[in-house]
Amino acid sequence: MSKSPVHAFLVGRVLAEEIGSTIEKTLTNTLSELGKFDAEQRENLRQFSDRVMERVESLEVETSRETASGGVSTAVSTDTDLQALVDNLRAEIAQVRSELQRYRNETTASE
Repeated sequence: MSKSPVHAFLVGRVLAEEIGSTIEKTLTNTLSELGKFDAEQRENLRQFSDRVMERVESLEVETSRETASGGVSTAVSTDTDLQALVDNLRAEIAQVRSELQRYRNETTASE
């Protein structure tokens, strides 16, 4: 016994609606996750900038104290501290760059 053309039409219609609904949910979830990731990366970048500025301010205070005291031995330790700070900043910049590149790759792949 064959099915009627109306039955076939209804099956096609329901199938199309379900596929559309599934695509809509998937797209909505993907865009939501992308928005969350973007917000997290912006917050990480803001925190990174804040940490850099805090370190700069503390180094300025420390340098002004050492300059006022005129100590030679403290100047050597400041150079070492500055080098460590520069190394740490370079590492953090590399980390932010890799996260940004990963974000760009995910954004490009999802388009």
